[in-house]
Amino acid sequence: MPKLKTKSGVKKRFKITATGKVMHGVVGKRHRLMSHKSKYIRQNRGTSVLATGDATRVKLWTPYGL
Repeated sequence: MPKLKTKSGVKKRFKITATGKVMHGVVGKRHRLMSHKSKYIRQNRGTSVLATGDATRVKLWTPYGL
């Protein structure tokens, strides 16, 4: 059987922790930040854990992990 490919967008957007949780960056922090409030920018720093239903979908797109 040939090797399965990982979705290239998933490689860039998600990380899988040692316990199997999926971490993701916060959306809306790339450009046009002048239109956002500084509270929004402050509160959306860092990464957060993806919901379990979405995490199972992301893990299907990464057959060998990240």
